[in-house]
Amino acid sequence: MRREFWRSPIRGPWLTSVFGLVLLTGVTTLFVTGLLSYAAYNPDLGNDTTPDKGLLGFYLFDWPTHPAWLYRLTQGLHVTLGVVLIPVLLAKLWSVIPKLFDWPPVRSPAQALERLSLLLLVGGAIFEFVTGLLNIQLFYVFPGSFYSLHFYGAWVFFAAFAAHVALKLGRMTRALRSRRLRDELRTDLAHTRPEPADPDGLVSPAPAAPTISRRGAVGMVGAGSLLLLVLTVGQSLGGWARYTALLAPRNRNPGGGPNGFQINKTASSVGITATDVGDAWRLIVRNGDRELTLTREQLLKLPQHAAALPIACVEGWSTEDQHWSGVRLADLADLAGLPGAANVLVESVQRTGSFRSAVLRDNQIRDPRSLLALRVNGADLSLDHGHPARVIVAANPGVNNTKWVGALTFRM
Repeated sequence: MRREFWRSPIRGPWLTSVFGLVLLTGVTTLFVTGLLSYAAYNPDLGNDTTPDKGLLGFYLFDWPTHPAWLYRLTQGLHVTLGVVLIPVLLAKLWSVIPKLFDWPPVRSPAQALERLSLLLLVGGAIFEFVTGLLNIQLFYVFPGSFYSLHFYGAWVFFAAFAAHVALKLGRMTRALRSRRLRDELRTDLAHTRPEPADPDGLVSPAPAAPTISRRGAVGMVGAGSLLLLVLTVGQSLGGWARYTALLAPRNRNPGGGPNGFQINKTASSVGITATDVGDAWRLIVRNGDRELTLTREQLLKLPQHAAALPIACVEGWSTEDQHWSGVRLADLADLAGLPGAANVLVESVQRTGSFRSAVLRDNQIRDPRSLLALRVNGADLSLDHGHPARVIVAANPGVNNTKWVGALTFRM
């Protein structure tokens, strides 16, 4: 609790502001791409697992199907940037740690509000980064839906972040102008000196001899971020880069051949049995009281169309374009007698799991690349890739490209 306890001679407003400037850009980008991910899940059409999107859904719009790689880009950026910013976040917390242990904790109403904002800011940052990392690693130990927790946590964190930026932007600007980055990057350990005393108390009143220069600290954090980039980004880029993504669970394809690309959940992991997808399987196509039942053979006799589309998932991994073939969703809407359908409820024969159904909007139905896929890369779908039929839609989050489809209900 004593300021003299924190003795690093490089801690001060300038170094804190350097890390803060990086986070200002990075966290804002994370927030925007996270909101885009939420929009891509079509929350106003039934895919939202929260009870009511309420005021936080004010920005929602029809998620486009062009370009086909849009979600692959935005979610890959969101996840990769979140991992890359971890060293910067830790360095920023280290640089302001005397403030976190300030004593007495409350000296005035104004300081009480500032401390509360710091609690929400630091707590929110830790919560968002930790839950994001757990989700990337497919380690679901959350007390509720990751989707809901991460979304509402992001709003709390970013509100505190915006308030903090508003309060500190002037000081950050002055601190950055007080020293030239080029000069600091030229200053070695022998010439490293403490910054002048500051009103925030970041500069130690009893600094020890330096063991690292500011140049070294910035370089160490930058090198850490660069290393995490190299060890993560390959799961989004695909190709040869996938083999460099050693920290990502999707750094290898599960096999070779037409169906040898990435799989989120296998058939066995969600309880799909041979009975569910065997010869007795039927696709039910509904429009109100009208119901049509089709076998896989009958689907194969309908006009077949092809599309080259990737799969991109919320965990940040994606595949290269796969060559899908099957029946257009628009043709199935026509077959159901509802060519102008506003949406379609896609239901899997999967009995459990958060995303055993999904809702697709009218623009997704009309896109000529939106298919009820029966084959991929010239071969029948494997069981793990959704045999006997799955949905594939351009720029659609992977979990909404429902596998093992059992029913399509077109609605106005």
